Amino acid sequence: MIGHMNLLNNTFANQTVLITGHTGFKGSWLTTWLLQLRAKVVGYSLPDLPTTPSNFAAMQLDRRITDIRGDIRDYAKLHQVIAEHKPSIIFHLAAQPIVLHAVRQPKESFDANAGGTVNLLEAVRTTNSVRAVVAITTDKVYRNQEWLWGYRESDTLGGHDPYSASKAMAELAITAYRETYFPAHRYGEHGVAIASARAGNVIGGGDFADYRLVPDCMKALMAGQPIEVRNPISVRPWQHVLEPLSGYLWLAAKLLHEGAAFAEAWNFGPLEQKGITTQAVAETLIALWGNGRFLHANTDHLPKIETGLLRLSWDKAAARLNWRPVYSWEEALAEIVAWFQAWQQQKDMYQICCNHIEAYIQQARDLKLEWSL
Repeated sequence: MIGHMNLLNNTFANQTVLITGHTGFKGSWLTTWLLQLRAKVVGYSLPDLPTTPSNFAAMQLDRRITDIRGDIRDYAKLHQVIAEHKPSIIFHLAAQPIVLHAVRQPKESFDANAGGTVNLLEAVRTTNSVRAVVAITTDKVYRNQEWLWGYRESDTLGGHDPYSASKAMAELAITAYRETYFPAHRYGEHGVAIASARAGNVIGGGDFADYRLVPDCMKALMAGQPIEVRNPISVRPWQHVLEPLSGYLWLAAKLLHEGAAFAEAWNFGPLEQKGITTQAVAETLIALWGNGRFLHANTDHLPKIETGLLRLSWDKAAARLNWRPVYSWEEALAEIVAWFQAWQQQKDMYQICCNHIEAYIQQARDLKLEWSL
């Protein structure tokens, strides 16, 4: 059990917390961290697991929480779950998360990402238990300018592809509900604080998704095959999954304890401000794994939608939440390799994930980060 995390323990211990998208990569790690914080976790996700294998299945989380299967697009069922279980906190992660899949199935992605967020917000509006909502979107909500500096929360939203546009639409819906139904000046009446969180290119052990660099790398290395890299010079704000999750948890605690003062949009980004190329990531994973090679894949058959340069500024989170990342990108990749090595060795993956969380918290304590003390 994780130790003396004062505010986080006080916030989540014995609280009913709903996670939409709990079976996904980020959702499964968040579920595990909340269990360590002694929360009563209710999960709401599609019947089928998003990947096979999956981190959720590897940790057997269905035995540890209230595991509910349903579609975020099914408003009636989602409303029923919230009305019945009465969560005080919601982390909304349910989404169609793959950019290329959104190109092939745009309506499904708009319905899930924009419509699903509206369903969640409407269910919160028409029930009375929820006090804090952290709705997770993406770094891709910003109109792409190919800037050298990181996007700030005040920059213009946009999206030239279905995935980005659907997430930007979700942000607009969050703002509309917050300003119309849960405005700051009436917080004493409604008592609901809603924030959105934007993070991109999250990596970590247990991610088996297709069309993502690190999972593609790890699957190739485990199979003894060459890594195929689509865009070797693309720069991304790579960050270990525990980085944004620490931000989401701390933000939720702030929303519960201080309400409307933190009910707005927040970026959570990596330590490196310059970004790291996909080639550097692939080469480092090969070195950490001990063998392997990469090649530049032929992508002529794929739509050209990925940006060459994408960075986030987390200055606001540093200044007002006293949050900052913990791991360098090399440390993040080392953690990932360690996770996949343990998985190959068929170790207790729930305990492995708990150990990874504890190690991350200890490093945050060494840095004297407020959320970890």
